[in-house]
Amino acid sequence: MNRRQALGILGLATTVGLVGCTADDVERAAKAAEAAKDYVPTFFTPEEWRTVGVLADIVIPKDDRSGSATDAGVPAFIDFMMGERTESGEQLRAGLTWLDTESQKRFTSAFATLTAEQQLAIVNDIAWPRKAPAGMEDGVEFFNRFRNLCASGFWSSRMGVEDLGYRGNVANASWEGCPEPQLRKLGVSYS
Repeated sequence: MNRRQALGILGLATTVGLVGCTADDVERAAKAAEAAKDYVPTFFTPEEWRTVGVLADIVIPKDDRSGSATDAGVPAFIDFMMGERTESGEQLRAGLTWLDTESQKRFTSAFATLTAEQQLAIVNDIAWPRKAPAGMEDGVEFFNRFRNLCASGFWSSRMGVEDLGYRGNVANASWEGCPEPQLRKLGVSYS
């Protein structure tokens, strides 16, 4: 299992605990992400929206199998989810503020305007909790939350489902029933 597949499985599993959302919330957010080309953010400010897009593509970049997080509409998914869960949204907003403050401190510019190398210098300090420098706890917490939202958004999108190779319910033309040893183990039979 590669990094992308692991994120996919973990992302969907953690969304409920992360922002307290239901399966219906995830489905509605995925539909909002489907319409991402025409999406106008309702939660994020324009500056935050730009940062969300840049950071989402750092978390899930385009590769030879599929597009990036923004290609899959992940920023729209996150914006929708944060609009639905305002407490989580405010926590995420505080994390985006932390990210820009750190960017200003290190490079005198907002995160979204930094070079890719500068952005990765910050992300690498907060992406690995056990390796994070002292004083980066708020950044680590924010990035873990953001990464989980990206994974949830990506792998609940059409692109993410295709990336996983999920086929859904597919008819099995050769189904011959449950094997006899398992029927005996369960104490049931077809008669």
